[in-house]
Amino acid sequence: MAKDTLKVSGVKYTTADQGYFEKRRLTRTAGVWGLWGLAVAAVISGDFSGWNFGIDFAGFGGMLIAFAILVVMYYGLIFSIGEMASAMPHTGGAYSFSRAAMGPWGGFVTGLAETIEYVATTAVIVYFSAAYADSITAELLGFSMPAWVWWIVLYLVFIALNSAGASISFKFAIVVSIISIAILLVFSAMAIFSGAFSWDKLYDIAPDAGASAFLPHGVFPILFALPFAMWFFLGIEELPLAAEESHNPVRDIPRAGLWARGTLIVTGLLVLVLNTGVIGAEATGVAGEPLLDGFRAIVGDGAAAVLALFALIGLLASLQGIMFAYGRNMYSLSRAGYYPRFLSLTGKRQTPYVALFAGGLIGFIALVVVDAAGGATGVAGAIVLNIAVWGAVLAYLLQMVSFVILRRKYPNAKRPYRSPWGVGGAVTAAVIAALIFVGFLLNPTFLPAIIAIIVVYVVMLAIFALWGRHRLVLSPEEEYAVSGGLHGDPQAEGYGGAVEQELLAADGVDDAGGAADPVGGSGAS
Repeated sequence: MAKDTLKVSGVKYTTADQGYFEKRRLTRTAGVWGLWGLAVAAVISGDFSGWNFGIDFAGFGGMLIAFAILVVMYYGLIFSIGEMASAMPHTGGAYSFSRAAMGPWGGFVTGLAETIEYVATTAVIVYFSAAYADSITAELLGFSMPAWVWWIVLYLVFIALNSAGASISFKFAIVVSIISIAILLVFSAMAIFSGAFSWDKLYDIAPDAGASAFLPHGVFPILFALPFAMWFFLGIEELPLAAEESHNPVRDIPRAGLWARGTLIVTGLLVLVLNTGVIGAEATGVAGEPLLDGFRAIVGDGAAAVLALFALIGLLASLQGIMFAYGRNMYSLSRAGYYPRFLSLTGKRQTPYVALFAGGLIGFIALVVVDAAGGATGVAGAIVLNIAVWGAVLAYLLQMVSFVILRRKYPNAKRPYRSPWGVGGAVTAAVIAALIFVGFLLNPTFLPAIIAIIVVYVVMLAIFALWGRHRLVLSPEEEYAVSGGLHGDPQAEGYGGAVEQELLAADGVDDAGGAADPVGGSGAS
């Protein structure tokens, strides 16, 4: 018997096999504090390293301005995401929002940007975690391993952790977030009360001719500092990916986003000001491990291994949080058929273990290839970091465009939470994201990352055009879009079943839920 099919906007949906969604279940285990822990854990490593390279471009003053600009962008972004997530409480996140607003191609482009962001960010954290771990074992235990061996160990351990169950993941996120925040607070207290902090050190970069100590290289380099300032917040936007594992996603995702955002603003400011004021702006701008250098400046090198362990805890917190994100992102795109469907299998633990392993394998291969190309210069971390930020910026921009479109396209859709900044907040966030995007294009340092992403997009779009768009499934994200916002809440309606049959059997339907689209067409067979 032929499967029912539905053709909409140049793609084709077919009925899923019996038991399809039962093999792709997630478990609701997270409350507001579990979500807070997930968001903070995903981001907190950015306080330990990565952010500081922006000071080399723009000085302390330029970095402070970049930080303020990004606070505005992330408020607009998280408010807007909170509204869309409350209307679409399923795992798709950014892909789901753009799918509803801009059709299957828009959803795929946005979802792929998030895949690139999270897989690359995980690889960056693995890269730096391996360096810290090897220095610790060399100092305390007298043994060292090649970087690639550490990469394998870290990936396997954290894939196992994330596959062990959502409840374990959320509890781990809370614990490591609290420990990481405690480490940052201890550093802050030591910096203030030890006398190591000096306001003069914030401005020790020699200004260019005609420039000031506050902006030693002028105003324009602030644009180049913005991608590095993102490290203070990058990853917080993953919260909607936990929608199907949250007890009350409509209430708790916006609330957790608010608390996590406030937490990260405080910790980011403490690190930006105090870390720079301890070791100096010039040294901070080129430091590979700025927080560790700050500890060393206060207590000396005698406890270097212990201090490195502190920094490693922050990195491992983010490794768990971001790995959770790429697992759910790939799971949702696979469940809908954009990626190979087997990637969304969840197993007895009801976690997307196949997607977690696949994302880890891709990240490991990327590190090996990029590091081999960089040779002794060890540029893998920097290049993959730039890939991660570029993917994030593209995803941010497309999500804010989606927010504006959805306000107009689905004016009567249920929105239990509404952004207090509304369309203006989304437009502001989009403009800032676009500026960062332009900064990438203007800075030759980012050229390898841009080339790598272009290659990925060309390959993936070709695969989707030739194969993927003919094999889509009416997952909750797709049901919401195809029904015009009437279906798609798995907590209330379940997965597939009657809702899927209703949409597939419709005699005429388009992406807005009305009459048949004369361009895309519709039909059942």
